[in-house]
Amino acid sequence: MWINSPGGDCVAAAQIYNMLSNYKGKVTVKIDGIAASAASVIAMAGDTVLVSPVSMLMIHNPATIAWGDHAEMQKAIDMLSEVKESIINAYVLKTGLSRSKLSHLMDAETWMDANKAVELGFADEIMTRAKAEPEKELEEGDASEEDEEEEKKFPPAPSSMLFSRRAANNALLNKLAAKYGQAEQKSSIQAQAEIPAPETETGRSVDALMERLNLLKR
Repeated sequence: MWINSPGGDCVAAAQIYNMLSNYKGKVTVKIDGIAASAASVIAMAGDTVLVSPVSMLMIHNPATIAWGDHAEMQKAIDMLSEVKESIINAYVLKTGLSRSKLSHLMDAETWMDANKAVELGFADEIMTRAKAEPEKELEEGDASEEDEEEEKKFPPAPSSMLFSRRAANNALLNKLAAKYGQAEQKSSIQAQAEIPAPETETGRSVDALMERLNLLKR
């Protein structure tokens, strides 16, 4: 079964998961694009889960829309908690990870590339393609020298990638606060420095002027 889906209804995903799990034959799941949200649950039903080297897998907490008073809101919260536990059941059976670890990954809305999906147990292997035969064989020693030069020019990419939306948002907010918070504080200090000090009054008081006027009259 090929999967390229952003997800959808978790109840429908549960039914598809059960249908695949009850199938008497061997189920091979191939993720060639994305298996996100509810689609990631369906993928867990595969006896073998293969991922394309350019595919992605995403897991997160279930969501819903609720309306009503505080009692209705609490019912929605309790329902989502139970749905999350049922989703974790599928992830635990496939990955072998602890429930707390999976819960944390779902809280963070975690995106995984092919390598990370295999590393965490959400997938078994990365799909490969057949390579064409080289036109001519290189002499012994030539290939290693060329490979070394190629690695110097183009260093190998990281082995896997794990992205958390919450972590990314927090990092961005911290950077903005650090940058613009300091800039605002600096501007405030500069503004205070630019405010001229009030001029000191150097004129005479009314009493002194009246006394002077009386002396002139005499």
